[in-house]
Amino acid sequence: MIPIFITGIGTDVGKTIVSAIITEALQANYWKPIQAGFSNGTDALQIKNLISNTKTIIHPEVYKLKMPASPHIAAREENIEINLQRITDTYSKFKIQNSTLIIEGAGGLLVPLNEKEFVIDLILKLNAKVILVSRNYLGSINHSLLTAEVCKQKNIEVLGWIFNDQYLQYEDEIVCWSGFQKIASIPLSEKITKEFITLQAEKIKPSLLKVIE
Repeated sequence: MIPIFITGIGTDVGKTIVSAIITEALQANYWKPIQAGFSNGTDALQIKNLISNTKTIIHPEVYKLKMPASPHIAAREENIEINLQRITDTYSKFKIQNSTLIIEGAGGLLVPLNEKEFVIDLILKLNAKVILVSRNYLGSINHSLLTAEVCKQKNIEVLGWIFNDQYLQYEDEIVCWSGFQKIASIPLSEKITKEFITLQAEKIKPSLLKVIE
């Protein structure tokens, strides 16, 4: 099984939309092990509503926390502590499946999961390859390059960048300065529909297949 971890340069940069597009393009399975906040629905439910293929298996969350906050705070509110071993034990049960697994993270690499461990520690424990999601906004160059630098320091295999939004064209600079290739750009859309996801999936599929081979 090929685990591909989708992480972003911060919160609300489009990880779930990108995850839906990649899941659809590869007809992969999807898993968000930690969901913090679900009053408006979970990310897994959003994926289910956006993809069109019938092959994808959407695995349930290991931790489904009510508060829309950093996972370590949301967990603390429910008097629990997120245990990365519990997550990896759940993941080990998926390995019998001959498929690609899209794993969506929470926020960015240094989002705390408990008092000692961060999203990046989960990536390392799962031995996952990473796709970085960057949204074009004022400050995104700094946030993108900091994210790339942390990946290099931890020897994480980065497959490349997926950009979205069209505030300014920072993409070429980020690719050049980070040294990580661009996989695709997702255009800004006022409404995200199944048709939009299917169209973008068809567009990026050739580039995705090249980087995961």
